[in-house]
Parts: sequence; structure tokens; C-alpha cells
Amino acid sequence: MDGFQRRREIKMKQILEGALSLFLKHGVQKVSVAEIAKEANVSQVTIYNYFENKHKLTNEVISYYIEESWLEAEELIDSDLPFPEKIKQVIYRNTKVANNIHEDFYQYLMKEYTTNNSDINKFYADRVIPRLAEFFSIGKEQGYIDPTISNEAIMFYLQMFSEYISKEEVSQQSHHLSEELTKLFFYGITGKKVE
Repeated sequence: MDGFQRRREIKMKQILEGALSLFLKHGVQKVSVAEIAKEANVSQVTIYNYFENKHKLTNEVISYYIEESWLEAEELIDSDLPFPEKIKQVIYRNTKVANNIHEDFYQYLMKEYTTNNSDINKFYADRVIPRLAEFFSIGKEQGYIDPTISNEAIMFYLQMFSEYISKEEVSQQSHHLSEELTKLFFYGITGKKVE
């Protein structure tokens, strides 16, 4: 990568991180391009040169947020922590995310997720599902997940849950139930609360 391309990538990341920070705190609607430019320490013209408009920037921020969140999740999955601790960390992180995301930004995420053939759906199918299946298999091998529950059934449940939660009237209620729903899922497949 040449110097120009590297500087471009750094600037784009500054913009994405600046916009994400503001969206998490204030939502998408209340944040202006001028505020994003100030947060990212770039000009508004630079934002428009890289992303054309706020709508495209918002879509890129969502993709960036999903990618970064998944990298953190993979780091946890690949860690040397015992399986029960990984489950506790998943619940803790999910709760932390739910508590630190503005309702408006959450609704943007859910709207993008519900769009057929969205990048989020493709990402979920290509990268998340295979790793989760692997994770659940390890949990079964180690005796932490009920071995009588097939990965097929777990994935079917996750798919049902995803489809249900993607309905607009449901997604508006699900934000504040995030911790409970995560516990319900994980403690359900383990057959008991993991200690």
C-alpha cells in the first residue's frame, strides 16, 4: 500500500470512528456532518469526498461497527478462557453494548439487519454462523452444552429468533431486554446456569 492509500485509509477510519462515537451517544438523527467532521478532526468536504452523503456514511459506520464487534467476539471465542467464562463474557459484553448504544442507532442497525440481502445478513451467514457452530460443538465436547441439543436445532432457534427480532415492532422493544434474552439463550442451551 502506497503512502497516499495509507493516509486515505487512516482518514476514513478516523471518520468512521468519530461518527460511530457520536451515533452511539446521540443516535444518527441528531448528529450532523459538521459534528462528525469536528469529532474526526477532518473537514466536511473530506467526509463528502469519501462517503458522498450522511446516509452512505451511516451504512459504512454500521458495517464498521459490526466488523469491529465481531472481531472482539472472535477474540473471546479464541481465548484460553474456560467455556463458562466465555459465556459470562458474552452476556456481559452484550449487556454493556445494549447499555451504551443510543436507541436511534440501535434502530438503524435493526433496520439494516432486516433488509433482505443486506451486508449484515451476508456477514452473519458467512462468518458468524460457522464460528458459532464451532463454539457450540466445543461447549458440547467439554460438557457445558446439553449434548442432546443438536447444532442444527441451535442454529434453527437462532434463525427464528433473528427473524422475529428483526420485525420493527419487536426490535423497538428488544433493546432493553438484551441481557435477559442473551441469558435465556445461553442458559437454555446449557441446561443450567453456568458457574
